[in-house]
Amino acid sequence: MTPRAADRARFDRATAHLDAPVAIVDLDAFDANAADLVRRAAGKPIRVASKSVRCRALLERVLAREGFAGIMSFTLAESVWLARSGFEDVLLAYPSADRAGFAELAHDPKLAAAVTVMIDDPAQLRLIDDARDGGREEIRVCLELDTSLRALGGRVRVGALRSPLRTPSQLADLARVVARRPGFRLVGIMAYEGHVAGVGDAVAGRPVRSRAIRLMQGAARRELAARRAAVVRAVRAVAPDLEFVNGGGTGSVQHTAAEDAVTEIAAGSGLYVPRLFDNYTSFSGRPAALFAQPVVRRPGVGVVTVLGGGYPASGAAGPDRLPVPYLPEGLRYDGQEGPGEVQTPLLGSVADDLLIGDKVWFRHAKAGELCERFEVLHLVSGDTVTETVPTYRGEGYTFL
Repeated sequence: MTPRAADRARFDRATAHLDAPVAIVDLDAFDANAADLVRRAAGKPIRVASKSVRCRALLERVLAREGFAGIMSFTLAESVWLARSGFEDVLLAYPSADRAGFAELAHDPKLAAAVTVMIDDPAQLRLIDDARDGGREEIRVCLELDTSLRALGGRVRVGALRSPLRTPSQLADLARVVARRPGFRLVGIMAYEGHVAGVGDAVAGRPVRSRAIRLMQGAARRELAARRAAVVRAVRAVAPDLEFVNGGGTGSVQHTAAEDAVTEIAAGSGLYVPRLFDNYTSFSGRPAALFAQPVVRRPGVGVVTVLGGGYPASGAAGPDRLPVPYLPEGLRYDGQEGPGEVQTPLLGSVADDLLIGDKVWFRHAKAGELCERFEVLHLVSGDTVTETVPTYRGEGYTFL
C-alpha cells in the first residue's frame, strides 16, 4: 500500500460515519508542518496568517506551540473579532476603509492595544481620524514596503501590486507623518515578498521555466535584503522604538529569517499545504487540509461523477487555481467540464473501483479559502475524528 493509499484508508475510516461533502484537517500533518516552519524560521517567531487558516480552534492550536507568536489578519472586522476573542497581537496585513471598525478601535483601549493597522499613504491616516467618532485611543500602525523586483529601469516589474512605498526615504517620510500626527503610533514595518514566498520554483514538467523562476527569486532576494535593511535603518532613525519588522511567507521562511533586519516571519499556507505549495525546492510539506465529495453517478466505464466540488481559488484564472482530485490516485477531470458547481465527472481506470456513496478526496489550490465552503472541519488523528470545530463561516463570519 502506498503512503497515499494508506492516507485514503485512514481518512475513509475516520469519516465513515459522516456524509460527504466533508472537510478534514489531518492533525498529524498539520503539526508536522508547523514544526517544519519553526525549524526553517531558525529562532525567529512566526506570525500566523489567519486567511490561510480561517478557523479559531486551529489558530489557537498553532499559537500554543513554541515558535509562533501573533496573527496576521486580512480585514479589520476580522481583526476586531479576533481581538475580542482573546487574541492579543493582531496585525492587519492590508489597508482598510472600514470606518465602523476604526471607530471601535478608537473607543476601546483593549482593542487598540491588540490590533495594529496597515498604512502606506497619509490619506489612510485621515480616513481613520475621520472615523474616530470621538474616540481618543492611540491607533497602532505599520508601514508596508513594496517588495517587487524592478528591472530595465523599472520597465519590468515582478511582484504583487501592493504598497507605493519603495525607497528608504519614502518610508521614512511617512514615518515622520505618523510621528507628527496625534493619536497614532508607528510600531512596525511589513514586507511580503509574494513573488518569492508564493511562487513555486520546481514546476512539474517545466524545467526551463523552473530555472528561470529560481534565477528571478535569487535576484529578488538579494535586492530586497539590501533594500529592506536600508529601509529599516531609515525608519528606525525616525521611530527608534519600532517593535517589529515582518517579512516572508511560507515559501521563503528560511531565506527571510536569515536577514538581520527582519524580526519575525509571516506564514500560514504551510500549515495546510494546499496544491500551490507542491512545487518548491526549498521545502516540502504534508497535505493537511482536504475535502471529500461523494460519488453519485457512474456514467460509464472509467467515469464517476461526484457531487459539486467546483471550488476555484482566487487569483488569475487558470488550471492551477482548481482543486485536484487526490485520493484515490489516478483520477482526473473531464476536459470539457472540469470541476462543476453541482457535479464533477472524474476519469481514470480507478473510477471503476468506486461505488455510489464512496468518497473522493480533493486538495484545494489555496489554503484558507477551503473554509469558505464548509462550516466545520473534522480534525483527524490517525484514523479517528478527535474533534469537530467551526470555521469562520461556521461561526457566522465571512469577512470577504
